Amino acid sequence: MLNVALPKGRLGEKVYDMFEKAGYECPSIREKNRKLLFTNEEKGICYFWVKPSDVAIYVERGAADIGVAGKDILLEYEPEVYELLDLDIGKCMMAVAAPNGYIDRPQRTLRVATKFERIAAGYYASIGRDIDIIHLNGSIELAPLLGLSDVIVDIVETGSTLKANNLSVVERIVDISARFIANKASYEFKKNEISRVTAALAGQLG
Repeated sequence: MLNVALPKGRLGEKVYDMFEKAGYECPSIREKNRKLLFTNEEKGICYFWVKPSDVAIYVERGAADIGVAGKDILLEYEPEVYELLDLDIGKCMMAVAAPNGYIDRPQRTLRVATKFERIAAGYYASIGRDIDIIHLNGSIELAPLLGLSDVIVDIVETGSTLKANNLSVVERIVDISARFIANKASYEFKKNEISRVTAALAGQLG
């Protein structure tokens, strides 16, 4: 049995579509219910829904053999997992955004609001910029509007939220997409099964 951690929401539904097309269907997952665990004994697969940011934890700790997590999560938390495939869905970018017309003054410490501290710190270290990171968990766009920060580092998909709050992208840090990942021990013990799934998913790309 392969245990698969799927991210809740639209991304998870797209991912499940890919698994279904690959021949790993589980009809009960399509039913309207509040269940979190879905098993197809015949196919030897068990799916469960988890919060997107938790997928990598379930896989790293071995509760799931495989799963799908955003590249942002992998970069930020650096879990001990194998990244097997870029699924080319859930595409967006990690970027620096600032109020429209913002001008950086390099002589002073830049205040950066973000929940992606590692990514922000790594980016600014790479360009030699002194920063003060302000960790926030939500409504990050508010920080520069209320004078809490100069800029933000966050995921940008369409840019509509930034635009609505008079913010714009000033630096693109890295492109983000959904990645197929595996637990390291599971990959050794269930290599054939995981390799078959990987090949079946890869066959749907490009």
